[in-house]
Amino acid sequence: MTAKDVIKNTLDMGHMILTAYIGDMSDAELMTRSVPGTNHVAWQLGHLIASENKMLTDAGFKMPALPDGFAESHSPEAGKSDDAAKFHTKEQYLGWLAQQRDGTLAALSAATDADFAKATPEPMQAYAPTVGTVFNMIGVHTVMHVGQFVPVRRKLDKPVTI
Repeated sequence: MTAKDVIKNTLDMGHMILTAYIGDMSDAELMTRSVPGTNHVAWQLGHLIASENKMLTDAGFKMPALPDGFAESHSPEAGKSDDAAKFHTKEQYLGWLAQQRDGTLAALSAATDADFAKATPEPMQAYAPTVGTVFNMIGVHTVMHVGQFVPVRRKLDKPVTI
């Protein structure tokens, strides 16, 4: 098993858990917060999509374009909004997530061991000091946010998933 295989497994596992946890959620339920002050699932999905795009773009890879204003509409400030009209449908989020993940997997496939060892730009150094850690961070970041979906599922009286 290579480093790429391990990273791909992390990416795939996070995606599998994410899709399982939102599979039975409606668009309206994506706007649910577990408790006041937390981010609703719709914002978190957009944040994950925008972050995946930004992390790899900043690390020097070509990623699929996101709709104009997408990242800004999922900024920390935007996450405070409960206006469903400012967010998107589950189907749209899953489509954009798939596009970004295809870009991530293409970048991973093209990356060399020497690429993995390259330093990332300064703003990324604290959480992903090398290109290899950027790829791994994307999978870990997904799992971290998906863990925040669990209390929303409990609040909505959804069945235990996975």
